[in-house]
Amino acid sequence: MNILNLDKFSVQEINEILDLAEEFKNGKEVDYKGKKVISNLFFEPSTRTHYSFDMAALRLGCRTQNFDAGNSSLKKGESLYDTVKTFESFGTDAIVIRHVDNEYYKQLEGIKTPILNAGDGTGNHPSQSLLDLLTIRGEFGKFEGLKVVIVGDIKHSRVAHTNFKVMKKLGMEVYTSGPLEYKEEGYNYIELEEILDKVDVVMLLRVQHERHQTQMQETKEEYHKMYGLNKERVARMKQNAIIMHPAPFNRGVEIADDVVECEKSRIFKQVQNGVYVRMAMIYMALEK
Repeated sequence: MNILNLDKFSVQEINEILDLAEEFKNGKEVDYKGKKVISNLFFEPSTRTHYSFDMAALRLGCRTQNFDAGNSSLKKGESLYDTVKTFESFGTDAIVIRHVDNEYYKQLEGIKTPILNAGDGTGNHPSQSLLDLLTIRGEFGKFEGLKVVIVGDIKHSRVAHTNFKVMKKLGMEVYTSGPLEYKEEGYNYIELEEILDKVDVVMLLRVQHERHQTQMQETKEEYHKMYGLNKERVARMKQNAIIMHPAPFNRGVEIADDVVECEKSRIFKQVQNGVYVRMAMIYMALEK
């Protein structure tokens, strides 16, 4: 079973993945006893997603291969398809891939080994979205009727693009905010000050400089003053509202240093939930 994006997953199917992740969180044990191999092919830098998938595989009793793109035959001109086909030929049981190209998986239609998308360009990030949903469901016990604002670099964020669609599918009211230069049409833009005290979830995004053609117009200090979450803005949030961020985060830019681990922050809870979600994804890839 491939998990490439969440567009074709029904509400029931999304909740089934979250239920399985919850089971792993509550102690469900699966041990493949080293008989399954998961290959992590990351063509972009990653800490949380890469090593979360690695930890998830290890907890399931799988062995892992971690691809080093910088010292691979990519340097000799090898294509993405040929790289992935090589790992399939080794006999790997599932392949986790992050790649700079949007919908890179369309280049891999001849591959039979299950593929788990760990992020494609600015397009999709299904595992991040699922761990975000697991965190929200664990906090509120539901999705229907919750209000969320996603703040920051909407245009270049696969997290924003994936979450906006799947959260709306689940019955959440989703807004986006941030600098106008990063605004994207059709994504329900609103000024942060107008919505901050009305939402249940404030989801911050990193400014993705590596995807920009030009420098952002604001300085880091200006960005933080206009759009960053500081103690004053946190004080205006609803009593039970929570703060989320897919990370890595830039302290003093989109989030103040003293807010990262404040009472409302669930940032490191998201990281923990990422392991359980990715255990569920690997298990489904191997068993379905």
